[in-house]
Amino acid sequence: MDALSLVYKHLIDWVIAPITQQFLGIFNLNGRLGLLFLCVSYGVAYGLFRFRKRRGLSHARSFWHFIGGGRVHLHPSALLDYRYYFVRAILKVALVLPIVHLVDPYILRSGDYLAFFSNLWGERPRLGQNLGLSLLYGLGVFLLKDFIHYWAHRAFHSRWLWEFHKVHHSAPVLVPATASRVHFVEKIVEKLSISLCLGLYAGGFWYACGGEISRYTLFGVTYLVFIFNSLAANLRHSHVWLSFGPLLEHVLNSPAQHQIHHSDAPRHFNRNFGTNLSLWDWMFGTLYVTRSMPEPLRFGTGEQDPQRYLTVYSLIVTPFVETARKLLAKRPRGVAPQTPYS
Repeated sequence: MDALSLVYKHLIDWVIAPITQQFLGIFNLNGRLGLLFLCVSYGVAYGLFRFRKRRGLSHARSFWHFIGGGRVHLHPSALLDYRYYFVRAILKVALVLPIVHLVDPYILRSGDYLAFFSNLWGERPRLGQNLGLSLLYGLGVFLLKDFIHYWAHRAFHSRWLWEFHKVHHSAPVLVPATASRVHFVEKIVEKLSISLCLGLYAGGFWYACGGEISRYTLFGVTYLVFIFNSLAANLRHSHVWLSFGPLLEHVLNSPAQHQIHHSDAPRHFNRNFGTNLSLWDWMFGTLYVTRSMPEPLRFGTGEQDPQRYLTVYSLIVTPFVETARKLLAKRPRGVAPQTPYS
């Protein structure tokens, strides 16, 4: 194979194929940014617009203005999110998967745990496949992943990991693509944590059932993920205020609650870490509930930060630079940090 053919192969494998796959992802149901879920979310937003307009609760001239218009969707930060959505596919192939695969052989999988429990306590009688077990197994997977996301999210709000998660919070405007503004270090930690914990859960569940149980799915997606993505999940990263009310928000995470999480107001710091469920926030003291009346919000991490996260390069490199500065700097005694995560 000559040099030109080798370059072409790497271009296909590392750039063209990942970007193509990322684009085609909007047509499947395995991600929140699927076209169906986007339509559902903005359908709900349109219903809110008509409801508030009729009652004089909105001064928006049109639905486009109601959801933010050009000042949000064509903002430099939003345009960066659109670009980063595709760059993230390249980062996944070039960095995330290779690093995860390096660690992967040292992580016990469901089969390893199943063999361990079988050797420890003997074989279990097989219960066989049935809908009830599949639904129960799918529920357990959903709850465990949501629980892991909650604690991983909290961990990345701590001092030494904050700079990597700050990439996500640096957006001064929110669009659905902002959900993809996640640093690759955070994705690596998330994938490894989920692999480890789900391996233990699946191995234990399969042992109790005497064999492998498949997750119940709707249209190829775990049924609870499909349901929660259909609850206007894309409005979490938007300027459309949708509250579920104080009672329901003790269990379910509303778009308004996640917008509170992105707020730069001190009273909103370290609140609403949950992804789909706010149950974990309620249990561990980080819950902030909302009401139907929108709160005035400003997104981002401070006046100076939007100027530091204007390029794809800065989103990738700045966290390493800032973390290195923290490691090298010696904070004088008695000097308070400038932000909750310094």
